[in-house]
Amino acid sequence: MDAAMLDQLRWGALTLILLIISIGLHEFGHAWMADYRGDPLPRAQGRVSLNPFAHTDPIGTIAIPALMIFLPILAGYSGGFAMIGWGKPVEISLPNPKTRRVDDILITLAGPTMNLVLCMSFALIGGIGGLNPLGSQTAGDATFVHFLLTGIFMNAALVVFNLIPIPPLDGSRLALRLGIFSEEIFYTLARWGFVILLILINLPFFREAMSLGIEFLAIPFILLWGLFI
Repeated sequence: MDAAMLDQLRWGALTLILLIISIGLHEFGHAWMADYRGDPLPRAQGRVSLNPFAHTDPIGTIAIPALMIFLPILAGYSGGFAMIGWGKPVEISLPNPKTRRVDDILITLAGPTMNLVLCMSFALIGGIGGLNPLGSQTAGDATFVHFLLTGIFMNAALVVFNLIPIPPLDGSRLALRLGIFSEEIFYTLARWGFVILLILINLPFFREAMSLGIEFLAIPFILLWGLFI
């Protein structure tokens, strides 16, 4: 195994760790907001926790992302595959009928909001640390900059992806609660949601649109980082 492959495997492992943390904190956002709005179910199930493994789905958070990260590296395929992954869904009961719609919207938005907080955190760490996200760095600094940029783009991707209005993603829940989807449309899409998403993420036009959305969201955080330099 040559040095280049070892380097790819190291960054693959880093990507997987970042994904586990980012998905875990996304789900924590849902659980925390549900708890804040008076829903007892997430706390009873141990989901109001910053431990990412409390929110990890063995298949969706670890096995499938690991396969998509490491298989192209080991096979020597530089193009890679589109990555898909998910955490253990946070179950909610929405016990207050008077605020159920608002509660559901806030709980749904809390997940992507947590990913935006992570984008901000990575940018502030880089800026306060005096690291240049675009310029030349020492080898050690370059490694840390790569880590921070990976974190920003990954969490921007989680926001953009989760706001797609296809079940079980957060965007579909918002579309239902905002009246964009009827319950009939929502539950019809829910039956085929995973298949639809699997097809979409491997279509070139969809991947290009996702890339544009991710860049649009990530660049302001990188510019904020640059303001500290």
